Amino acid sequence: MSHRNARRAPAGDMFPGMPDQLTKRPPKAGAGDHVARTLDEAIARSHEILTEALDAYPVVGTFWLSSGGGDSGAVGHLMRGRFDAVLHVNTGTGIPATTQYVHDVAAAWGDTLHELHPKNAYADLVRGKVIATTGPNKGIRPVWKGFPGPAGHKVMYRHLKDEPLMRFRRSIVGNEGRTRKIIYLSGMRWAETERRFRNAEAIDPDGAIIWVSPLVHWTDAHMREYRARYRCQQPHEHAAHRLCFDEALPLNEVTEHLHMSGECLCGAYAKPGELDEIEFFYPQTAARLRALERAVEAEGIPACKWGRKPPNSAQDSGPAGRLCSNCVPLEGQTDLLADWREAGLITTDQYDTFTRHENAA
Repeated sequence: MSHRNARRAPAGDMFPGMPDQLTKRPPKAGAGDHVARTLDEAIARSHEILTEALDAYPVVGTFWLSSGGGDSGAVGHLMRGRFDAVLHVNTGTGIPATTQYVHDVAAAWGDTLHELHPKNAYADLVRGKVIATTGPNKGIRPVWKGFPGPAGHKVMYRHLKDEPLMRFRRSIVGNEGRTRKIIYLSGMRWAETERRFRNAEAIDPDGAIIWVSPLVHWTDAHMREYRARYRCQQPHEHAAHRLCFDEALPLNEVTEHLHMSGECLCGAYAKPGELDEIEFFYPQTAARLRALERAVEAEGIPACKWGRKPPNSAQDSGPAGRLCSNCVPLEGQTDLLADWREAGLITTDQYDTFTRHENAA
């Protein structure tokens, strides 16, 4: 069988040429976005979305945000030749194989890669060594202490992902954000999670950054057919990341093993047994997290277990970070803020400010 025939094989319940659409209309869908489309029509709409953004704003650079996940990879594959460089946020908490995958794919495609790093390390955040620089706790208290739960996710996202991206934006546009914009291409889709269904937009301007989600309207069936069309399915020894031919859609082995990109393991929304699963496939990564657990416990910090949260604490009801597709609360997950308030470590006013302003620091 030729590569082309292999790529055209049926994908589960989705055959080439079948139209598909979400059963419900997303709240932020554009006028023509909630319609049934074949995969080729969905692809055409994806390119239209980027063109619309480029036409509407004074864009000086377009950057593909590569997390190592499946949807992220599909964005880069689909938009090859339409972005200026690749951005990868190395949070310092993730699985090194994912970062290596991002480097390898960028090199194979001949793309410039910028690997971004947070100013404040995850270990320092967890050990309470990052002191607030704004807000009521400025110069007084750490922005966080202990392993995070759902409410702590906002702090981790802000420091580990958002801060490096904002710093990169400043390096490109400086103080000219009104007249110079950059596009961040992300893999957000309405079909991913309930939060994405409610909050994602095809084009979402945010100051000097224009967030563009070319796949926002794609259904899971579209994704399956796209993978069947472009990912090598030959019964042979595959090239690294299944880049077996020029048009091949790459595959990160971490997503095969863990069903997530593994680029951020802050633990805020860890599922039960997740660290054991990570340890099975990536023992060095798990060993690093367990060593941090021991260090946090030795310093007398109560929340000293990765992915475990104290009972009877506050839940996070706010939207997940733009780049966190799997960050959704599980039943019984809790966080530390209410416990700190009850223990007198923070006042009620500070508790309210903490949750209302996303622990600005």
